[in-house]
Amino acid sequence: MSDLPRRAVTRSAKLATLPLGFAGRTALGLGKRLGGKSAEIVTQEIQQRTAEQIFKVLGELKGGAMKLGQALSIFEAALPAEIAGPYRATLTKLQDAAPPLPASTVHRVLAEQLGDDWRDNFVSFDDRPTAAASIGQVHRAVWHDGRPVAVKVQYPGAGEALLADFNQLARLGRLFGVLLPGLDIDAVLTELRERVAEELDYFNEAEAQHAFAQEYADDPDFRIPDVVAVNEQVIVTEWMDGTPLSRIIAEGSKEERDRAGLLLVRFLFSSPARVGMLHADPHPGNFRITPDGRFGVLDFGAVNRMPDGYPKVFGPLLRIFNQGDMETVIQGLRQEGFIRPHITVDPEALRSFLAPYVEPTRVEEFTFSRQWLQTQAATAADLRPGSVVRQLNLPPSYVLIHRVHSAGIGVLCQLGTTARFRDEVLRWVPGFAEEPGDSYPEPVAAG
Repeated sequence: MSDLPRRAVTRSAKLATLPLGFAGRTALGLGKRLGGKSAEIVTQEIQQRTAEQIFKVLGELKGGAMKLGQALSIFEAALPAEIAGPYRATLTKLQDAAPPLPASTVHRVLAEQLGDDWRDNFVSFDDRPTAAASIGQVHRAVWHDGRPVAVKVQYPGAGEALLADFNQLARLGRLFGVLLPGLDIDAVLTELRERVAEELDYFNEAEAQHAFAQEYADDPDFRIPDVVAVNEQVIVTEWMDGTPLSRIIAEGSKEERDRAGLLLVRFLFSSPARVGMLHADPHPGNFRITPDGRFGVLDFGAVNRMPDGYPKVFGPLLRIFNQGDMETVIQGLRQEGFIRPHITVDPEALRSFLAPYVEPTRVEEFTFSRQWLQTQAATAADLRPGSVVRQLNLPPSYVLIHRVHSAGIGVLCQLGTTARFRDEVLRWVPGFAEEPGDSYPEPVAAG
């Protein structure tokens, strides 16, 4: 097919421009230093231009390159607005406007997966997709027993394109080290590759979605469509009507936005305890408010399997942060792998950086807003070598947890939700409610 994978030679050529561009900038920087320019200014210029090129190239590609771009976007507070802004816009456009497969290709995939008599499974099948993303697209249909269903069809060649991207990206570790010296990019790439392989496995997705649907069946707050049928490149689930969360963000009343935000947090915090898994793709397109008022959840291709619930250090570190003991927090983050052995961080700078993740747990009721997030992000918008965000690492076992928390905060700020978020943390996160005198748990080595 023509759009995904994009022609392999073209994709490889674009990715190959990254190390070539870096080599050119490094040589240019050496010349400037010989010409009398300070090393710090030259280093900052190289970092800024490297960031600009990385995000431009990754933003132009789908597949594995875009997945890595999304993961690295959690560090974008460390980048100047003129770099991060266009990059975010490019990613948003790619996510929202993936070109659909032609009907003939969809029919071919269905015949390969369900048999030449695939139409016998359906009373009706709408050839026009209701949604299209980077790995597959969704069609509305009616199953043979009369149930409305959603049929997700994986793009032919999607797996080869994604995994080829990661093979190419794995060669670029030195480049990312210049931009984010505290980050173990090889470990992040390995983790993302494994997670993307899971997203391509529709049997895996069906298993996860069925587990969520069973656990939350008849729940007064949540609605998760169950799986009807699955094969390697096709998954059929119950159809779910509802108002997209994006419309609640744009048009909902204050009461509707407050309730939606609270239920989003309740779902994300409760599922590791209830299902042993965390939904790892919390963007507005995956959520609905159903006609009976429940919070509907779609797309379980990306999940973090957490059979023991949240990491045992998560709650205690939140509690200790709120008590103001930054030295113990730094010790805990270092033991968990967030701060690598050779890195030193400033406690106050770290406190400012972590505030958006912790502040909502310090008060009985909290209001998320775009202005609040912009103010928090401004404290970390610094490309100098000592910038705290550039000194932090992302341990592999926390890649998806961090993605979920970062994206979740973004959605809550879009909603402008006011609610008692602390109550949800107290209820679902072990260790947060313990008394100050309780001992700090021995950390489990991350991934």
